[in-house]
Amino acid sequence: MKTSRWLVALYSAIIALGIIVTLPNVVPQSVLDHFPSWLPRDRVSLGLDLRGGSHLVLEVDAADLVKERLQTLTQDARRVMREAKIGTTSIRRAGNAVTVSLGDPALTARAADELGKLASSVGNPGLGIGASDLDIRQGSGTVTLALTEAGLTDRTTAAVEQSLEIIRQRIDQVGVAEPTIQRVGSDRILVQLPGVQDPARIRELLGSTAKMSFHLLSDTATADFVPTGVSMLRDDEGRTYPVEDRVELSGDRLTDARVGFDQTTNEPIVSFRFDSAGAARFADITRANVGRPFAIVLDDKVLSAPVIREPITAGSGQISGSFSVQSATDLAAMLRAGALPAKLTVIEERTVGADLGADAIEMGVVTGFIGFALVFGFMLLLYGPWGLLANLALALNVILTFAGLTLLGATLTLPGIAGIVLGIGLAVDANVLINERIREESRKGMSAIAALDAGFKRAYSTIVDGNVTALIASVLLFWFGSGPVRGFAVTMGLGIAISMFTAVSVVRVLMLAIVRRRKLKKMNIRPLLPIKLIPDGTAIPFMRARFFGIGFSAFLSLASIGLFIYPGLNYGVDFRGGIQLQVETAGPADLAAFRSGLDGLGLGEVALQAFGDDNHLLVRVERQEGGEEAQTAAVERLRQEVTQIDASAKVLGTEVVGPKVSGELATAGVLAVIFASLAMLVYIWVRFEWPFAVGAIATLVLDVTKTVGFFALTGLDFNLTAIAALLTLVGYSVNDKVVVYDRMRENMRLYKQMPLRELIDKSINETLARSLYTSVTAFLSLLPMAVWGGSAVESFAVPMIFGIVIAASSSVFIAAPILLFLGDWRTRRRHDQAKPTAAAPSGA
Repeated sequence: MKTSRWLVALYSAIIALGIIVTLPNVVPQSVLDHFPSWLPRDRVSLGLDLRGGSHLVLEVDAADLVKERLQTLTQDARRVMREAKIGTTSIRRAGNAVTVSLGDPALTARAADELGKLASSVGNPGLGIGASDLDIRQGSGTVTLALTEAGLTDRTTAAVEQSLEIIRQRIDQVGVAEPTIQRVGSDRILVQLPGVQDPARIRELLGSTAKMSFHLLSDTATADFVPTGVSMLRDDEGRTYPVEDRVELSGDRLTDARVGFDQTTNEPIVSFRFDSAGAARFADITRANVGRPFAIVLDDKVLSAPVIREPITAGSGQISGSFSVQSATDLAAMLRAGALPAKLTVIEERTVGADLGADAIEMGVVTGFIGFALVFGFMLLLYGPWGLLANLALALNVILTFAGLTLLGATLTLPGIAGIVLGIGLAVDANVLINERIREESRKGMSAIAALDAGFKRAYSTIVDGNVTALIASVLLFWFGSGPVRGFAVTMGLGIAISMFTAVSVVRVLMLAIVRRRKLKKMNIRPLLPIKLIPDGTAIPFMRARFFGIGFSAFLSLASIGLFIYPGLNYGVDFRGGIQLQVETAGPADLAAFRSGLDGLGLGEVALQAFGDDNHLLVRVERQEGGEEAQTAAVERLRQEVTQIDASAKVLGTEVVGPKVSGELATAGVLAVIFASLAMLVYIWVRFEWPFAVGAIATLVLDVTKTVGFFALTGLDFNLTAIAALLTLVGYSVNDKVVVYDRMRENMRLYKQMPLRELIDKSINETLARSLYTSVTAFLSLLPMAVWGGSAVESFAVPMIFGIVIAASSSVFIAAPILLFLGDWRTRRRHDQAKPTAAAPSGA
């Protein structure tokens, strides 16, 4: 058993590189500024839940896109029919189509040909995948034009791409540092703004289409009569104006917009300037309409309607009104950036205050260190000096995980810290397996080198099987999750993958070096104290309690299903939609005053819940009627009412999730759990046999139902973090069963004549130490976070601790008995099938 010097050099280089890449994350900025230029300076980006800020998801309004396209199509159809000299009786929009009615039905085919010229090809015609954006159908004297699915998709894609650039320009105009603006899916845009604590202004800035246009006011319209081609529009003061629909001049001719002050009133105004073509058109309009009111309209709202006193030939003008300096600045920014191609609706909004983010960082670091210290002490207690090697591997695992996050440019969130902490607990699993295997081989009388070699070889396949199941859960969490849940998946997945290097490769090299340097004849891996939690030669007859174990588990699962039905789960805002505010008060929060004041807003059911201490309050408001916009509109009323009820109250964070998003998140969460279970079923089926897979999945269902019952019983928030806990529990539970199954498979090859019941008992007893020790380390790593982690991670840490206990017990009392029943059933079936074959010669 030799170790290549090149291999040692490679391992050393990887570890050194990891330390260098991680270093900027732990040194102060003043020290980092003095680093040599050749050293890396990048740090892991902190999520908004750690540094504070606003997170918004905007969706392109497809209905607005269709409406705009059909309006253009109606005007173009009139122009085409006029130029082709084809008489029409009407050209009007009907639903999501434009219907052209002809005066002469005989001209239908010709009209369709002419109107067909309005269609555009979408896709990639050069590759033979082009399609028309219009569906043109002929009737008896009518031609109908409708957008095709390909046409709508193409316009949506173009609108998102254009909106991304416009949003980026608008954010830059108002000076937000380090914004994250990216496309999500086919029709959504994610905007993250660190440090922004007032999302209302940003929501208005981003959600406003900013389509500016100039119109004349109608001379004939009255309060009782509105002629065709005129719309009654309002301004901020509620005044109504009869605005002609015809656009005299479009806002896309603007080249600049700046904030200024009226010299007479000293009120904020917005000055604008046209390009040369716009200036000429503006001069013509004002020259021809002296004395008439001229409305400046933004997104169907009248900004001002001044009377044209004289021709304006300089190509500039100004907008006055009831502006504050901030609103005038935002309007100028929107006009400079340009109009959005379609309306954007804020469908999800989350805000975290800077104080809450700082508290989250402190809590995450403290609980992480405490968890690491507990695991460190436990490993030292279990394996004495050899436990130091396992702890060194854990420290390297954390360092290399941070290095991986830095190199990937990943964002660290509070659930991500939980993922690192849990990764520490799961990484210990490989060290425990290796040490217990070496102990076992040493008891057989092997030399130190032979025991070391056999221990690593026999533990390796089990470690791989266990880690693959946990990685399956991580991949599905990343696939179906969003935001912080994805951060958790990345950190946990990195930690698991890196543990294969630190716990197996690095520890193997170090252990071998120690054995050779000290010329050890035997590997004596002993506990620090002369106390063994699991004595050697343990032979507990677990299968005698198989009926009790399965019966009791089934009872708990049925009770959990009952709790799921009534009283049910305490669904978080992620799944039921609505609004959630975290409020902090200077003194103990007066729940009665808050309940009375917030109920008076007429927003429906308001739930209040104290969390952490008496100074912190969680406010939940049910989903509002009126779609996504109604959710965000209610936030400001809640914020204002909270400060009116208690002047010392501060809103530390808000979450607004519209009904569409909440439904999608719920579906994604359920699918993630189902697909994770199926993926693990397939993996175990391939690696073992079908009875093992059936036993694991049956046990998994029982474990998950009990955990869901735990959520219902305790009233913990069932949100995206809870789904992360369930998926992690699925991976952990299967991991635990794989270790027992692996030993059973090995013993089946060694003891071919041993009765299955004895073989299962023997396998469980041989892996009992590993199962117990791994469960304890995972338990200890999460315990500080469950106790002191706060509301942000309690939906993960608390049920995970419960799940670890359930998973450890189910491996012994449920998975093994199911395997025994299936094994006995297979044996009896083979025996019954063999009887007719054996009886055939005598019956011939």
